[in-house]
Amino acid sequence: MHDIEPFYNWRHIYVSEEDQYSPFYGRVYSEFEFTQTIYNYYIHPQWDEFGSRTLYLKVLMADYEERYVIIELIGEWNDAIENDIMTLKRDVIDVFLANGINKYILITENVLNFHNGDKDYYEEWYEEVSEEEGWIVCLNMPEQTQYDFKKAKLQYYIELLELSNWRIYKPFHLFKMLQERFAKRLI
Repeated sequence: MHDIEPFYNWRHIYVSEEDQYSPFYGRVYSEFEFTQTIYNYYIHPQWDEFGSRTLYLKVLMADYEERYVIIELIGEWNDAIENDIMTLKRDVIDVFLANGINKYILITENVLNFHNGDKDYYEEWYEEVSEEEGWIVCLNMPEQTQYDFKKAKLQYYIELLELSNWRIYKPFHLFKMLQERFAKRLI
């Protein structure tokens, strides 16, 4: 797991630790010290800790004019024991909501397990973004993780999509493609 880095090809466009509105503003990273773990497996030091012991993230892009954010996740999404959705919602998402973000693209191809808990935070997040004509999407969640996500009926709040080649897009183009997809559904 220590070889899996957050996607870095957009760093010339956006760096979360340099964004004064980001919850990770001012963070300093080491390229050589591996200190964070997921179940005793070290992960790359570029991943951001946000309060969960099993789930880490990296904000790849935040555009406050277009009102979207792209977040990559790694680990185990555990709402049953860790209440990861509450921590994610309160410590990361609410910061972006307060700064006008209403569209969320979660890259979840490295989320290897999902354990459901309460739906309240998903409902709250969905209601907050839908009031502003926003949306939430998870891209490329592994099949076994999707199974548990759908079993909890969370796909009503967070759309699950497959887009294996998302890395070939620039952030704005990825956003526009997804925006058009959601706009067509509303027509």
